[in-house]
Amino acid sequence: MVFEFKLPDLGEGVAEGEILKWMVKEGDQVKEDQPLVEVMTDKVNVQIPAPRSGKVAKILANEGDIAKVGQTIVVIDDGSSGAVIPAPTQGLASPARAVPAQQTQPTQASPGVLATPATRRLARELSIDISAVRGSGPQGRVTDEDLRRTVAAPRVVPSATVQAEVPAAHGAREEVVPLRGMRKIIAERMVKSKQTAAQVTHVDEADMTELVLLREAFKGSAEKRGVRLTYLPFVIKALVPALREFPYVNSSLDEQAGNIVLKKYYNIGVATDTEQGLVVPVVKDVDTKDIFELAGEIEKLAEKARGGQLALDEVRGSTFTITNVGAIGGLFATPIINLPEVAILGLHKIAKRPVVRDGRVEVRDITYLSLSFDHRVLDGAYAARFTSRVIETLQDTKKLLAEVF
Repeated sequence: MVFEFKLPDLGEGVAEGEILKWMVKEGDQVKEDQPLVEVMTDKVNVQIPAPRSGKVAKILANEGDIAKVGQTIVVIDDGSSGAVIPAPTQGLASPARAVPAQQTQPTQASPGVLATPATRRLARELSIDISAVRGSGPQGRVTDEDLRRTVAAPRVVPSATVQAEVPAAHGAREEVVPLRGMRKIIAERMVKSKQTAAQVTHVDEADMTELVLLREAFKGSAEKRGVRLTYLPFVIKALVPALREFPYVNSSLDEQAGNIVLKKYYNIGVATDTEQGLVVPVVKDVDTKDIFELAGEIEKLAEKARGGQLALDEVRGSTFTITNVGAIGGLFATPIINLPEVAILGLHKIAKRPVVRDGRVEVRDITYLSLSFDHRVLDGAYAARFTSRVIETLQDTKKLLAEVF
């Protein structure tokens, strides 16, 4: 029997995924639950196991292709009958149809041009007319290398041609890097966020002098527990009373239903810088954990994020996000909201600055906090009061100690 395996529902809000790597090839025998393919979604990389044992009869999605949830990506034949195999489709816009088993050529968007879906996609990204490219592959197939040679080759421009209308040629001193993978997903998510939410950023400063001392006092205890104590767990705990007092900050906007969904739980997304791009693992139920538990969980999630080993459940369900650029530097930034949330808090470097206290100039440990928020849900005054509440807790050791344990 032939089994058409479709890209499964990978969870909350995931509609498609990029085929990163096949662990098998056509003709291979696979066993049920054996790693089959690695797929990257806008939330996480995930390995999908084989749904059953059999022979890989046909792979319908090349590495680099974008597959929709419900799209047939591979056909597995268990050998019980001479069943049909779906023919490959151009790209992955619709599920493949079953046809009698036979050798087929890829569907061609340009007449007379042989090219894989991934190569056609690269041609679109590089703004190349694939029909004008001479292919060097078997039977004249256009390859990725053919496209790159076309981009690098000098172009002869007729004198009557207006220069502004001719795409710039890339010479030996330039490198063309296709926008794909995690970078492409991040780009799409950031544009969607900016185009969807009415984003405004409120900036305030916080005196972290007492918190610096408090962290130093607890670092030894944290080390005995095998965790590295940063400022992030303290800030997360300071968020909890503020999110309780200002529940609309801990919400999402359901545009289709016309509802604001207030969350009664506190799952904090922690933006993490990785070689592949920005990933946001989620620390769940932060109100129930002390600073040592939070520190350990943040460290573990960050390591998994950098290793590309996060599970889907570890990157979904956040109600509010923090992005910490303090170790990198800069005064402050205007972070982009992590949809479908309505706000994100930017943390920045703590630096000694002269400030006026009781009419005297003192040197204190100061930082800036920047809250980007969706003005469709939160008014400016509401967002400012929320930020002030967070700062109040951070600056008051007694209030903070009441939250951290």
